[in-house]
Amino acid sequence: MQMPAKRAVFLDRDGVINPLIYHRDPSVIDSPFTVDQFHVLPHVPRAIRLLNDLGLPVVIVSNQPGIAKGHFGLATLRQFDKKLKSALKPVAARIDATYYCLHHPDATVKALRKRCACRKPGIGLFTKAARELGLSLAGSYMVGDGLTDIEAGARAGCRTVFVGRWKCEHCQFIQPRNLRPDFIARDLWKAAQLICSDLRTRTGRIGFPADCRQRKVTAF
Repeated sequence: MQMPAKRAVFLDRDGVINPLIYHRDPSVIDSPFTVDQFHVLPHVPRAIRLLNDLGLPVVIVSNQPGIAKGHFGLATLRQFDKKLKSALKPVAARIDATYYCLHHPDATVKALRKRCACRKPGIGLFTKAARELGLSLAGSYMVGDGLTDIEAGARAGCRTVFVGRWKCEHCQFIQPRNLRPDFIARDLWKAAQLICSDLRTRTGRIGFPADCRQRKVTAF
C-alpha cells in the first residue's frame, strides 16, 4: 500500500540559514566563497529542530552558482554542508535532504552554463525532492529571503514565508507582479513558529512541541 505524500518545509540557504557576505573584490553581497565565511545564524538549529519535531521533512533548495562562476569548488560546498551539520548536532536537529542548482546562464565553467529548470524561480528542485522523498508540494512551505524563493514556492504550490522586511518595491520586481508571500518573519526561528501556528489552524492537530507557541500570524 502506497503511503500518502507528506508536507515538508523547503529552506533557501544563504540569508536564511547562514548570512550573506560582502565580497570586497567583486563588490557584491553574495553567498560565502570560503569555509571561514560560512557560519550558521543564531536560533537556526533550534528552528530546524522545531520543524523536525513537527514531523515535517526539512529540505534545502538553493541556487549555488558559485562553482559555475569559479568562486569555489565542489569540495568547499561539501564543507559548507558539513559545517551546517555540525552546528545542528548539539540540539539533535537535522536536514533531511539538500538539493542545489549549480548552473548559471553566464557561468565561466562551460559545463554549468545553461538555462535550467532547477534554478529558482524554476521549480525543478522542488519536483525532484517531491518525487524522490514522497512529498506533497501542496500544503508544504517554502522559506526564503529572496523574490525568487517566493516565486518558486508559489509556482510549486507551497505556502511561502519571506524572511526579512517585505518592502513595497518588491512588488514591482516579483513575477507575477504583486505576488505576495503568505507570511513574513524576522528570521528562521520566527518562521518555524509561524509554520507551527499555521499547521495547528489548518489541521486541528494537538500535542504540538512546547516551542510551538500560538503566534499572531503576519500574512497577506
